[in-house]
This record gives sequence, C-alpha cells and structure tokens, in this order.
Amino acid sequence: MKIGIVGLGLIGGCLGLDLIAGGHEVYGVARRQATCAQALALGVVTAASTQLASLRTCDVVFVCTPIATIVPMVAQLAQVLSPQAVITDVGSVKGALVEKATRQWPRFVGGHPMSGKSEAGIEAAERGLFEGNSYVITPVTVGGVETDQGAIALIEKLAQELGSVVYHCTPAAHDRAVAWISHLPVMVSASLIHSAIDEPDETVRTLAEKLASSGFRDTSRVGGGNPELGLMMAKYNREEVVRSLKRYQQRIAVTIKHLEAEDWEGLAKVLAETKAARGRFLG
Repeated sequence: MKIGIVGLGLIGGCLGLDLIAGGHEVYGVARRQATCAQALALGVVTAASTQLASLRTCDVVFVCTPIATIVPMVAQLAQVLSPQAVITDVGSVKGALVEKATRQWPRFVGGHPMSGKSEAGIEAAERGLFEGNSYVITPVTVGGVETDQGAIALIEKLAQELGSVVYHCTPAAHDRAVAWISHLPVMVSASLIHSAIDEPDETVRTLAEKLASSGFRDTSRVGGGNPELGLMMAKYNREEVVRSLKRYQQRIAVTIKHLEAEDWEGLAKVLAETKAARGRFLG
C-alpha cells in the first residue's frame, strides 16, 4: 500500500518506520528539504518531498502536523488526492477538527494513537512506539452521512498492524476522557515544576534540584515535554481541560482539609482508594 505522511516529526517518523517494516511504501512530506533528507537517511520514508503533489497516488495519508494546521492541511490535500484516498490524523484533540475535516474530505477518519515520548523531532523516532497502546478512531455523522465504513476499516487495519489496541468513540467522548488521562496530567505536571522553582528559599530550591529522583522524574515528565503540544491541548480542548482542572482543584482542597485537621484516617482512606483504582487505568 502507498501511504503518505505529512509532518515528519516524532509521531510521523515512528509511523514511517513501522509502516515500512510492515511492507508499505511510505511517502513523506515536510516543510524543509533538510528534514526530507534526514527522513531518508533514517529510513523513515521510501521517498520524501516538500510538495503535497508527491502524495497524489497514495491510498492513505496520515496528517501528523500540529493540531492548528490539521484542517487546513486536509483542505490542501483535497486538491491533489484521488477521491478514493483516505485521510486520517493523529491529533490529540478531536472535537475541534473531525467534523470540519470531514466536510473537506468525506473519506476522512479522525484518529489518535495514544503513544509518545518526552523527546520531540524525527531524530527521536523509533520502531514499536505504538505496540500495545490504544489507538482511538472517532467516526462522525456530517450532513446526515456517517464516516465511510471502508475508510474506518482501513485505518483500523493499519492501527492493528502497528500493534495498537483500537477503540471507537465520538470526538466529544474522546476529548473528555483524554482530558483526564493526558491533558490534565500535563497541566498538573507543569504546575508541579513551577511550584518547585517558585520556592523562595534559594538554598532549599537548590537542594531540591539536587535531591530530585524517581518520584519527581515520573510526575514531572509530561510537564517538561513539548510546550507547543501542551499549548495546543489546552487551546483546542479548553472546555474539558478547565472542567478537569476544577475537579482536580476540588480534590486538592479535600487533601488540604485532611492535613490541616490531622485527619489521618480520612487521608488513609483516600490513599487506599487511589491505590486500588490506579490499576483500572493502567491495566
């Protein structure tokens, strides 16, 4: 199968490596010729270009650009692809773009591979990033017409070839769920880092920097990641991020009350509940 990838960053690069390993021809498009050359050198693509027209004969095109540019990119691809081609994306927000993109291209399928790394860029690409992780597909109904079932089946097949576990849901359900397990953690983690660097005692702050180990590393990882990605999550899923932050704020307030009242029994009950519940999210 001929597969196009627009945007040769981390996710685009990882997709390319796995798809080529699966026997597909992968045609990459990047803004800079240097990125195209790098992609070829790393074996991420079969061919690379700065021109969308190079994807004219592709059966499927993955749009791996920032969230803000996905819908405009679909509109541009609509000018060069054959009517039978399928376009999909990898954006971490779906409500703000799936219906709009579908209006641009009827065979558009909203997708979100739930995989990533703290490093960014094509140089961080590796095989197997999607193995065992969730891949969400978000069909919609636009103008009384449902997302093409053949297009959905094709994206589902490719996701399974990547080793992903496929789930189907509405864009709204996706955004609300992902706010809890992806977008809220980024905001909370970033706030943790800011709170630590805001420590007014320089000696204590310096000591904390030296003593930081696995606990801080684990809880600060997503907050210390790609700032652009975090901003796009907040901007394009604002309502759900705010809602989850307010609920989290309420839980923090409860914890503070337990501590101020020296209610160790109440705090112990909360910690026991969270210990038991964590496994439901991580399998």
